[in-house]
Amino acid sequence: MNLTNEARKDILNFVLELISDISDKDYQTRVWIKAEGPECMDFGETVSHLFLEGDGILEHYQDFGLTNEQYHSLKSFSEKFEKFPGKYELPEFFIDTPEWDEITKMAKEVLKIFNYPPKK
Repeated sequence: MNLTNEARKDILNFVLELISDISDKDYQTRVWIKAEGPECMDFGETVSHLFLEGDGILEHYQDFGLTNEQYHSLKSFSEKFEKFPGKYELPEFFIDTPEWDEITKMAKEVLKIFNYPPKK
């Protein structure tokens, strides 16, 4: 993978920011459901970016400097999240489901393992 260290850091931070969005139901309600910004990335865009960039990180995790614990937590989260969007298409239909609660909790755990601050 021909990326600079800075580019890898930026990609990883972008993915962690997406996971932070997934961990925060207030954000999801405000941005994904009510479209109240100032952020403008909807759920579909979040899913697309997470799969695209997240898969690249998982495929080249050593290049991104991930520890085994970080790799496994990101991989477990990614596998669980990958199964979810096909079941529900609109956040207003899944935000209060037990399945989504599990996804948000897993997202918080990933952030904790990466020492990435959650949304305020």
